[in-house]
Amino acid sequence: MNASNKRNITLIVIVAALGYFVDIYDLILFSVVRVKSLKDLGVADDDMLRVGASIINSQMFGMLIGGILWGILGDKKGRLSVLFGSIILYSIANIANGFVSSVTAYTIIRFIAGVGLAGELGAGITLVTESMGKENRGYGTMIVAGVGLFGAVAAALIGGHYTWQTSYFIGGGMGLVLLFLRVGLVESGLFKETKEKSVQRGNMWMLFNNAGRFKKYICCILIGLPLWFVVGVLITFSPEFGKALGATGILNAGKGVMYCYIGIATGDVVAGFLCQMLQSRKKVMMIFLLLTAVAIVVFLNAKGLSPETFIWLSLFLGFASGYWATFVTIASEQFGTNLRSTVTTTVPNFIRGSVIAVTLSFQFLKGEVGILQSAMIVGFTCVIIALVALSQLKETFHKDLDYVEV
Repeated sequence: MNASNKRNITLIVIVAALGYFVDIYDLILFSVVRVKSLKDLGVADDDMLRVGASIINSQMFGMLIGGILWGILGDKKGRLSVLFGSIILYSIANIANGFVSSVTAYTIIRFIAGVGLAGELGAGITLVTESMGKENRGYGTMIVAGVGLFGAVAAALIGGHYTWQTSYFIGGGMGLVLLFLRVGLVESGLFKETKEKSVQRGNMWMLFNNAGRFKKYICCILIGLPLWFVVGVLITFSPEFGKALGATGILNAGKGVMYCYIGIATGDVVAGFLCQMLQSRKKVMMIFLLLTAVAIVVFLNAKGLSPETFIWLSLFLGFASGYWATFVTIASEQFGTNLRSTVTTTVPNFIRGSVIAVTLSFQFLKGEVGILQSAMIVGFTCVIIALVALSQLKETFHKDLDYVEV
């Protein structure tokens, strides 16, 4: 590999990592400022969970839509088109979010921001996996996720020290600054080669008209369920869980998010190294899924926990579910270049969007069996589904990515 290629790969990894940092900051910020922003908008304490879940669902639904749009665009027009387009949309949306004066406007703008946020990770991971050799690409995606997930830490710190409006302005401003750093990026060589071939690119129907591809696609989505259960339910609604557990003080969701994502980032780095050591992504995924199950049980049985204990539990929950980079890399490696962006962009966003089904199930069961039992049922269902899905996927650690789907 010549010096020019090395510099290009280094730049791709750095920009993808910083882009994911901003992406996660904006994605998580609502969980951090949920209570104080909704109070400012006149939402009663008894309605906090319901209204908060509604806004989260709106954001996640936007990511479902955006995942499809950006994924297809990435295979048709190129990975860089997605990077530029998504950053502009979610940066402007987050700046606009600082001006909202009603719950309705808040909900609509979070939907728009969700559409924009959907393109960042998939395009970045696709560029990294296609630019690096099969022996080292796991390190590249590990760096992207490890650095990017600290965006949640930044969201917690900034959201805790500034008004919620200023926090949104900062997120939008960081995105616009990052836009200028992407000017020097070079398009994926594999995409350029595929563009010259007479094959369909970005045809999402191809994921459904072949039983083998469809099975792989669904399994790639389902293996990520437990992570977003942990973040979207256990951590986001930690104040409500604290009351049910008889906590000695109010559990701060903002701090929970920050320490959970420190744990996730740490877990991602450890998972990345384990993948390289074991020469397997599936084995590492299974280890972390089982650890997530343990963490869920520990958290939901922590009667009388203190806010300090909650911090440690948040770290443990985050570390146990810190397989995000491994999960997205597996999805990227499962499909050919003409569908890779579509898959790599839609899969994480469909998982993020699964928070809608997970939170609705959680809320429904909460009224039937109580908040703790509801979380236990939904959490273990997510883990079991993920383990079954993982068992159906082939190992991709040594897979050559220079091929297309026909």
